[in-house]
Amino acid sequence: MDATVATQPAKSPPRIRWWPACVIAFAAVAAIVCVRLQGDWPFQKRNLWTGQMVIIACGLLLVWWTFLSRVPKRVRLPVTLGVLAMLIAMVATFRIRGVSGDLIPILEPRWAKRELPAVAARPLPPSVASGFTDFPQFLGPGRNAVLAGPKLDPDWAAHPPEILWKQKIGAAWSGFSVAGGRAFTQEQRGAEECVSCYDLATGRLLWLHADAARYFTAIGGEGPRATPALSGGRVFTLGATGLLNCLDATTGKLLWSRSLVSDAQTTMPGWGFASSPLVLEDKVIVCAGGSMRKSLLAYRVTDGEPAWGAGAAEIGYTSPVVTTLAGVRQIVVFNQMELTAHDAATGAVLWEYPWGNGGSEQHVAVPVTVGPDRFVVSAGYGAGAELLELAAKPNGRLAPRSVWKSKRLKAKFANFVASDGFLYGLDDGILACVDLKDGAQRWKEGRYGHGQGLLVGENYLLMSEPGELILLRPTSAAPNELARFRVFNAKTWNPIALSGDRLLVRNDQEAACVRLKVAK
Repeated sequence: MDATVATQPAKSPPRIRWWPACVIAFAAVAAIVCVRLQGDWPFQKRNLWTGQMVIIACGLLLVWWTFLSRVPKRVRLPVTLGVLAMLIAMVATFRIRGVSGDLIPILEPRWAKRELPAVAARPLPPSVASGFTDFPQFLGPGRNAVLAGPKLDPDWAAHPPEILWKQKIGAAWSGFSVAGGRAFTQEQRGAEECVSCYDLATGRLLWLHADAARYFTAIGGEGPRATPALSGGRVFTLGATGLLNCLDATTGKLLWSRSLVSDAQTTMPGWGFASSPLVLEDKVIVCAGGSMRKSLLAYRVTDGEPAWGAGAAEIGYTSPVVTTLAGVRQIVVFNQMELTAHDAATGAVLWEYPWGNGGSEQHVAVPVTVGPDRFVVSAGYGAGAELLELAAKPNGRLAPRSVWKSKRLKAKFANFVASDGFLYGLDDGILACVDLKDGAQRWKEGRYGHGQGLLVGENYLLMSEPGELILLRPTSAAPNELARFRVFNAKTWNPIALSGDRLLVRNDQEAACVRLKVAK
C-alpha cells in the first residue's frame, strides 16, 4: 500500500493580543484626567497621584509586553531587556537633587560638583560703600516682608537691574541678613553646616564658621533652613539639626552654642529645624517643639543660658513673630497643630487655637498682623487662610475667634503680605489678592511657583521659583506686572533681602547681588 504524505499547512504565528494594553492605557488616561480635574486638590497632590499612575501604567504595560502580548520572543526579550537597561543606566547616571514646590523631581548628574568660594588667606574688611541699610533678620526689620522704601524705578526697560556679583554657594534654604556692609547666611558644605559672611559689595567670603552637621532628604533638600538674626554685633543662627549658634559678626568667632534637641528633650522634625531666630531685647527666641513646656525656648544673648521655656505644641516650620494684639505684646507661633501665643517677657502661654487639616499640611508662612486685634494665618496643601480676632474673656484671659475662613489663599511656604485692606501672596504658586473684610478673592493670575517676595513701598518684588525676579505694583483690581529679570535658571525658594538698592537673592546652588535703580 502506497503511503501518502499529507502536506500540512504552515502554522501561522499567534496574533498579538492588543486589548490588555488598550485597557491599561485607557484606564490610565481616564484616571489621570480625573485627577487633573480635581480643582480642590493642591497641585502637589495632583502631581503625586499623576506620577504614581504613570509609574503603575508603565509597569503594567511592561508586564503585558513581556508575558501577555504574544509578540515573538526574539522581539519581546530584547525590548524588555533594553527598557530595563535604560532604567538602570538612568539610576546610575542621575540622582534626585530635590523636588519643585509642586513635587516634580529635579535630576542632576551624579558627578556634578560645585566649586565654592573660600575664605581669603588674610581677614579682609568689607568694602566701604554708602547707601547700605540693615536687613537684620528673616523678612526684614519688621519681620513681615514689608519695607517702606526705597522708591524703586519701575522702568526696567530703560534702567534694567544689574547683577553686581553672582557665585556658587553651599546648599540651604536660608536667606541673607545684612548689617554694616556684610551679608550673612547659612549653607551646607559637604559634611559641615556653615554660617558664612560675605562682603555685600563684592561677594568676597569674609569668614566662615563650620560645624559637623548635615541634613538631607531627597524631597526636603540639603542644608539649613533658617535665616540668621543680627543684633548688637552678633549673629544668631539655627541649623537644620537644631544647633543654635551665637557668633561675633566681625570675626565669626563662636561665642556660645546650644542644641535644641538636648535642651528641649525632643527630636529633629522631619523637614529639619526651620525657625529663624527672633532677637527680643536681651533674649534670642526659637521654636523647639519639645514637650515638658519647652516648645518655645528663650536664651540670654550674652552667654546662651536658658531664660525660659514654655508651651508643649508640636513644632511646625514657621518662625516666631512678636506683635501687639488686643493691647498685649506677645510672641505668636504657628505650630504644627495649633497657634500659640506667649507673653513676650516671660514666655507664659497666653492662648492657644487649634488650626489645620489634622496635621496633613505643613505650617511655614508666618502669621500677619492686620489690625490692633486681628491677624491672618495661612498654609498650603488645601488648608487655606483664616482671619482671627483676639479679645479678652470675662476672666481676663485672651481668646481668638474666627472672623472668616477662605480657601483663596494657600501659602505653602511663601510668606504673604498685607496692604491697604488686602492680602497679597502666592496661592499654591499663583499670585492672588484676598479682601481682608471677608476673605473673598479679588484676582488670581500669574503662575510664579513657590518663590518669595518683598513689598517695597507700592511695589512688590517677587523672586519666582524658576529664578526670575518679577516687579509688580499690585492693587485690589489687578496684579499689574511691570517687568521681569532673569537671575537664576534653577529652583529658587529662599527668602530675599534688600539693603538700599542692593537685592540679595540665592537658592541652593548660587547667590547673587542685584542692583536696582532707585527713582529720584
